[in-house]
Amino acid sequence: MSVFIGKDTTLVVQGITGRDGSFHARQMMEYGTRVVAGVTPGKGGQQFDGVVPIFNTVRQAVEQTGANTSVIYVPPAFAADAIMEAAAAGVKVVVCITEGVPVLDMMRVYPFVKEHGARLIGPNCPGLISPGEAKVGIIPGRICARGPVGVVSRSGTLTYEVVYQLTRAGIGQTTCVGIGGDPINGTNFIDCLEAFERDPDTHAVALMGEIGGTDEQEAAEYVRTRMKKPVVGFIAGQTAPPGRRMGHAGAIISGSAGTAAEKIEAFEKCGIGIARRPIDFVALIRERLK
Repeated sequence: MSVFIGKDTTLVVQGITGRDGSFHARQMMEYGTRVVAGVTPGKGGQQFDGVVPIFNTVRQAVEQTGANTSVIYVPPAFAADAIMEAAAAGVKVVVCITEGVPVLDMMRVYPFVKEHGARLIGPNCPGLISPGEAKVGIIPGRICARGPVGVVSRSGTLTYEVVYQLTRAGIGQTTCVGIGGDPINGTNFIDCLEAFERDPDTHAVALMGEIGGTDEQEAAEYVRTRMKKPVVGFIAGQTAPPGRRMGHAGAIISGSAGTAAEKIEAFEKCGIGIARRPIDFVALIRERLK
């Protein structure tokens, strides 16, 4: 099985005629994802690559194609409206790749999406992939393989690195989820951990966090109290100079609460295996799959 997306995913691409939207729409189609519609206001009635119908609105796309998932490639100024348009149209999973969405916009978006019963992944994320079933976003399909490990990460490039190392070692994945590194995002670590715990095909979880905030500490407590499946974790930013601003918008350290040392300590206390380097996931996951 998989979480959030799978063989039953039918996808509408918002911004399909833009540079990024068109490039990644083709990548997703080549991977086997069922891209059933695109949306670009003013270009309704056209077709993308001669096979995907383009609509002016998400509602039109959903009504005529039955799309249940959306991926968003639009500029930051329009991303909030695009997310809310998808949720209002009845889309169940909304994936926003766009980086630089204003926090004030996300304060409006987050409750709106919840009220409409949709799941938002992102913004500022690489999306997700269920190997062999569907790819929604920008995670390279060639580095993934089907297998028993669920992957969740705040960092896009770190997701690629860990997935590549696992696949290279013959350890496949059920679903890889990039939740994004913004201060306000739609899906957090606990949401993904809960989904992986319920998934019968996921036997272990690889979790990649980073400095800033307390999401990793909250996830660690969830693992301690609610999960039976083993989890291995990594914290990016362990060598970050004190006081240096770096990383994602959400990587804000307040006192000692967001430091790498504090997060690693929380992992250790809650029984999460500690990967000091991305390559360490291979041995730690392999040991827990025995």
